[in-house]
Amino acid sequence: MPSPLFADHPADRPPERDTVEALITQARRLRGGLDAVRRESTVDTGLTPDPQLRWQRALCDLAVHHLDDLGGHLDQLREGLPTESDDAPEPAAEVPEVPAELGPPARGALLRRVGSAEWNLLTDEASWSDELFAIFGRSPAEGPLTLDELPSLVHAEDQEGLATMVTDCLVDGRPIDGEFRIVRPDASLRTVHMVGEPVLEADGSTACMWAVLRDVSELRRSQQAVRETRESLHRERQIAETEHRLAVELQEAVLPPWRGSLRFPQDGRVTLDLAGRYLPSGTHTLIGGDWYDAMQLPDGRTLLSVGDLTGHGVAATSGMAMVLGALRGMAVAGHRPEQLMGLLNQLLDTAAQPALGSAMCGTFDPATRTLEWAQAGHPAPLLFRGGTGRALDPPEGVLLGATSGAAYTQRTEQLEPGDLLVLHTDGLAPCRAYGTGAGLESAERLLALAPRFAAARSAQESVRIVVEEFGSAEREDDACVLIARVGD
Repeated sequence: MPSPLFADHPADRPPERDTVEALITQARRLRGGLDAVRRESTVDTGLTPDPQLRWQRALCDLAVHHLDDLGGHLDQLREGLPTESDDAPEPAAEVPEVPAELGPPARGALLRRVGSAEWNLLTDEASWSDELFAIFGRSPAEGPLTLDELPSLVHAEDQEGLATMVTDCLVDGRPIDGEFRIVRPDASLRTVHMVGEPVLEADGSTACMWAVLRDVSELRRSQQAVRETRESLHRERQIAETEHRLAVELQEAVLPPWRGSLRFPQDGRVTLDLAGRYLPSGTHTLIGGDWYDAMQLPDGRTLLSVGDLTGHGVAATSGMAMVLGALRGMAVAGHRPEQLMGLLNQLLDTAAQPALGSAMCGTFDPATRTLEWAQAGHPAPLLFRGGTGRALDPPEGVLLGATSGAAYTQRTEQLEPGDLLVLHTDGLAPCRAYGTGAGLESAERLLALAPRFAAARSAQESVRIVVEEFGSAEREDDACVLIARVGD
C-alpha cells in the first residue's frame, strides 16, 4: 500500500518493457542453471555427515530464495508497465521456454509472502490486505488486528522489540525496518520483516501508520543453515589442522634424528654409508604411517628397516611410532628378521586399533658383509652393482596384521664393497598401484637410475638423485627411501 505521504511526488519514469523482459529472461536462466546444480547434488542435508555437502546445498537453497524473489519482483514490474494501445502493437520480447521443474515459482508466489497494512490512529481502524491475513494465518472474517492487538500473535521474546519500533514510528516519526516472529493459530512459527513509516498531518502529528510485511521464514532458515554449515566446516578445518600438526610433530619425533649421511665405522673403516629421506604426498596434508630407520645394534650389526601402515593422520603416525619402537626394542634383544616380522604381526593383530602394514627389515653384518632380511607384503630391496640394478628375491611374508599366526621366512644376501642398497615404500610414484602390483612402478623407475647411482660418491648423493626423480611428483601418498652404500 503506497504511503499518502508521497502522493504528491511525481512518479519516476517507468522502465522500458524490453529491458524488463531481458532481465526476466536472465533471471529464469539463472534459476534453471541453479536447479540443475541442485539436481546434481542429491544430498539429504539432514542426513549427510559431510558439512561441506550440507554447506553447498544450503547455499543453493539460499540462492533459490533470492532468485525466486527477484523473479517475483520483475513480474510485478512487468505487470505495472503501460501497454501499447496501437492497432498493431509491437510484440513483447520473446521469453525462452523453461521446463516446469527449472522455472521460477508460480506467478503470485512472491505476493503471497508480502502483505500490507494501515493503522489509522484517529479512528483506531485497521486495514489489512488479503495476503497479510494469509501470512498471519488469520481469516479475513475475523478482521484485522489493531496495533494494540497485534502483539497477541507476536512471539513473547519479540514483543518488546515490536513495541519499540511502533513507538519510535508514532512518537518520533522514525521509519520502521525490523523483524519479529509470529505464532499462527496452528502453532507454527513464522518470521516477518516489516517496513513502514508514519503518515503525517499538516501540523506534523501522526495520522496513521502504514507498513509492508514480508514472510521471510524460509529465507532465514536457509541463511541459518548456511551459517551452521560454515561454522561446522570451520570447526572441522581447525580439527584437521590440529591433527595434521600433531601428526607432523609425532613423525619428526620418531623418525631418525640424523640428517645427511650416517656412517657406521668398524675397526677405523666406514663399513656402511647411510642416508634417508621422507617425501610427503603431493597435497602435503596426508601424513601417513611411512617410516625408515637405521640403528647400530649392540653386537655390531646394523638394523635397516622401512615400512608403511595404512591410514593417515595421528592414528597412522601413532601406530607407526608403536611399531617402530617395538621393532627397535626387539632387534636390540637379538631377534632375527623373520622373528621380528612375526612379532610385529602379532602386535598389530592384537592392537586396540587394528591396522594393516607392510614392512621390510634386515640386519647387515659388517664382518661378513651379509644382509639377512625379511618382508611383510613390502617391495623388495633393490641392489645396484656395477652400473646395473635388480630387485632381491623376496622371502615369504604377508601383510602385518592381515592374519593371526602368520609365518615369515628370511633370505641372506652377500654384499660386496661399493654395492648400493635401496629400500623404499611403495608411494614414490605419482600413481600408486594397489594389490599385488604395489610398488612396481616405483621399483622400475628406481632401477632406471642405475647409471646415475654408479656415478654417485655417497649415499646422500644417491638420495638426492631419488628426490630429483620423485620429489616434485604429485604423489597420492607419502613415501620413504633409505639408501645404504657398502664401504670398501
